[in-house]
Amino acid sequence: MLVSQLLGMTPGKRDLISIDDLSNEEILGLFRYAEEFDGDLKAHAATCPGTILATLFFEPSTRTRLSFESAMLRLGGGVISATEGGTTSAAKGESLADTARIVGGRYADLIVLRHPDEGAAKVLADYAEVPVINGGDGGHEHPTQTLCDLYTLWKEKGHLSDLEVVLCGDLKHSRTIHSLISALARFDANIVCLPYEGFEIPSHVLERLERRWGSEIQRADVGDLPGISAGKDAVYVTPSRPHQQSLFTQLNAQVVQRIDAIYMTRSQRERQGDDDKGDGYMSLGPTQLKEKRFKETSILHPLPRVDEISYDMDRDRRAIYFRQAGNGVPIRMALLAFLLGKLKLGGAKPPRASKKPLYRSSHGLRCSHEVCICNREGRRYLISEFEVIEELPPLLACAYCGTEERPQFVGHRQSRKLHRANAAEATRIHVENRVYFRDRTAAVAAGFGEGL
Repeated sequence: MLVSQLLGMTPGKRDLISIDDLSNEEILGLFRYAEEFDGDLKAHAATCPGTILATLFFEPSTRTRLSFESAMLRLGGGVISATEGGTTSAAKGESLADTARIVGGRYADLIVLRHPDEGAAKVLADYAEVPVINGGDGGHEHPTQTLCDLYTLWKEKGHLSDLEVVLCGDLKHSRTIHSLISALARFDANIVCLPYEGFEIPSHVLERLERRWGSEIQRADVGDLPGISAGKDAVYVTPSRPHQQSLFTQLNAQVVQRIDAIYMTRSQRERQGDDDKGDGYMSLGPTQLKEKRFKETSILHPLPRVDEISYDMDRDRRAIYFRQAGNGVPIRMALLAFLLGKLKLGGAKPPRASKKPLYRSSHGLRCSHEVCICNREGRRYLISEFEVIEELPPLLACAYCGTEERPQFVGHRQSRKLHRANAAEATRIHVENRVYFRDRTAAVAAGFGEGL
């Protein structure tokens, strides 16, 4: 029995802030445990006795919170919960960092956080002594939903590589999509993005797939897939290795012979701004899936749905979104037990740590994303932190929300000399002495500029 491989020790703290915090081997290892847990959900109360999970949910949730709490109780542990920010000390001005110090100690052995600010889960993890799981931070990431989605596909299809997966709906604001597309790319799936018109997947998400996973990004005409999306443009993401579909210019029956899964998402109205003017909302039902290529297509949805999947679809054998939601319990049981050091995943190794340098400074460039935690309460105590993705010209990614910045000037912290960001002199400044600026005006205001 896999679950009989229990450990009597607690390993070094592991957090799950992004799906990238788990390697492919670890993900597949969690699937095998989840499958065994699912065989009898009531048989594993001896796995984590005496353990307390804290669920801190500052945004509404049904499935994520209840499945985590159910998972912990089924493992033999207990749960404490705060389900509204207005009922916590956050309403009195307490910072997330201080909440982490309090809850992540004697109160609980593990924390799940949902928060409207992007990067909030990283802040909690940085300050808590116990493992932290991201239950959704704004429109940024939702890694445990991705685990549930991948687990569902793995159970239904028997594998993840070379799947043809269509992502539909609001791809701009959906944190579920932003996590899932990265994970699918890692497993060499082929991904068709069919957004509602005006809610296309952000370009920086696609650029990151190209840069990090070597994906090939193609534009495609979806006029021959009526009913799935009313949008005019599609994006096709494939692994960067030769295969017969990598050179196509049009999605048609000769190129895409099958579609393994359609993943629908609702319009994320709670995160849409005044400038978001989308169109093409539709309701997917059996009548739109009559073609031969859809015969074995599984229909997934992270839920809740509004009107993007018809209720007629519920009776179709291809509709697996309720099973998908149910899979949240065993996969989260496996994750909780793993992070608490109660399960070992054979020879699975964690992902390699990034070798990219980190830039931290209380002066100069700050993340431009309005809902990043560092621009909210984090202004009180967080120092700007960026991963240096590229040196020349510099490309930086916010360590909290992932927003990418291209500063135009670089100053030397000690000499106060200023250089254009694309100048060779800028790269010769050690990262600890760099101060990045979005423009010259900001640099001069901070007392830099002699070297230009």
